[in-house]
Amino acid sequence: MLFSSYEFIFFFLPVTVLVYFFLNHRRLVVAGKCWLVLASLFFYGWWDVAYLPLIVISMLFNFAVGSGLARQGDLRVGFSKKTILTFGITLNLVLLGYFKYVDFFIENLNWVLDEDLTLPKVVLPLAISFFTFTQITYLVDSYRGKTGEYDFLNYALFVTFFPHLIAGPIVHHYQLMPQFASRWNMLRRYRNICLGLFIFSVGFFKKVVLADTFAGWATPGFDEKEVLDFTEAWVTSLSYTFQLYFDFSGYTDMAIGASLLFNIRLPINFNSPYKALSIQDFWRRWHITLSNFLRDYLYIPMGGNRNGAALTYLNLFTTFLLGGLWHGASWMFVIWGALHGGALVIHRAWQQFGLRMPALLGWFLTFNFVNFAWVFFRAKDLESAFKVLEGMFLFDSDALVRAAASLQNYKFDSLASLLIPGLAAGQLTVYLWLLGAFALVLFFRNTSQYTAPARGVALFQPLAYSFLAAFALTASLFSTYSEFIYFNF
Repeated sequence: MLFSSYEFIFFFLPVTVLVYFFLNHRRLVVAGKCWLVLASLFFYGWWDVAYLPLIVISMLFNFAVGSGLARQGDLRVGFSKKTILTFGITLNLVLLGYFKYVDFFIENLNWVLDEDLTLPKVVLPLAISFFTFTQITYLVDSYRGKTGEYDFLNYALFVTFFPHLIAGPIVHHYQLMPQFASRWNMLRRYRNICLGLFIFSVGFFKKVVLADTFAGWATPGFDEKEVLDFTEAWVTSLSYTFQLYFDFSGYTDMAIGASLLFNIRLPINFNSPYKALSIQDFWRRWHITLSNFLRDYLYIPMGGNRNGAALTYLNLFTTFLLGGLWHGASWMFVIWGALHGGALVIHRAWQQFGLRMPALLGWFLTFNFVNFAWVFFRAKDLESAFKVLEGMFLFDSDALVRAAASLQNYKFDSLASLLIPGLAAGQLTVYLWLLGAFALVLFFRNTSQYTAPARGVALFQPLAYSFLAAFALTASLFSTYSEFIYFNF
């Protein structure tokens, strides 16, 4: 079930919220949690009910291991807590590896050995990367004594809470469960409802209007055209760069907004990454909870920056190489991760030599590197990636002449012909949208920055209902919805 679908917006979300607070109002707190878990499992099973047993078995296993780790002293089973933690993490990674990488491994084994082993064609269960990483954080936090004694119902709510279940943010047990335990959060809080509707509406607009519009220009360039000239290649790469930005940013806003309806605040996961002045700054702003996970559970355990420059560079590069592979079983993701790992190594060396860079130049280099690397992230194979890159970097003066001619010959019919894709046949529309996207990502503040200083319900109500009207209009214009990009990871 998509956040941007009619089923979610007009049925699932309001019914879930209303029943949850009705049960809490009747002081049926346990029933309210049961309802929220069942609703979240229904939300998950909407995609494919066949994978419901997988997430339930995964929760039962990790709850048992985590509960044991949370006890004082070593477990009375002949193994230390560290051994049990290692076993728990390993089994989670084996499960993830089987579903996500077994076909990829056999394909490459066939290529190396010149064999023809049959592929099992394993279907990737929805959200397995996110609910696996979420539960690994629970195991580690339990080992470190950061989780309290909660029953399985609370644990199931922590894992399955539908706003973060499908594509994050990756949350810690101690971030979420104390909020559900608070008696103040069991009451309807109209300020949070208005704020949640406002943020959800902004995210809905980003996804349906902005991201899906840019997809209409990115997809033909990557998947349909065999050759791209200079302007077509740059339009293709920039369109995907902004499609991914507004798609993920839109999902994040919708997740935070939906969660606020239940008085639950999810951690910030997206902080204007295209304003970054360095590649390190970019990764402090993009998919923040995944970056923190890779830092805390991969980079630091490997040694971090504690063992000299050479090993620091190796740890950085390895972390992002594996981070790239986490996104999917494809060499394109490995190349993308290696590019970012290499860029971070160069940035770290630059800092250690005490060198500085003007802010504007830093932004220009960072944005263009990120845009370059996204080509590999999006391309289905090297041929498709090189097709786009060849068009971008082999300067074609004839392409600029053709683009200028299309602008010169463009006939203005109405304002709608400039602003609504599909109504205009010329290139002017995409150029205006790209300029508008640059303005939005560089000069506008985050949703959280707009709402954080406000107090009371009165300020939020006109904002919330204005955006509700905007997204109701949008919903009436768009009858089909595309999947969020991060659902594939």
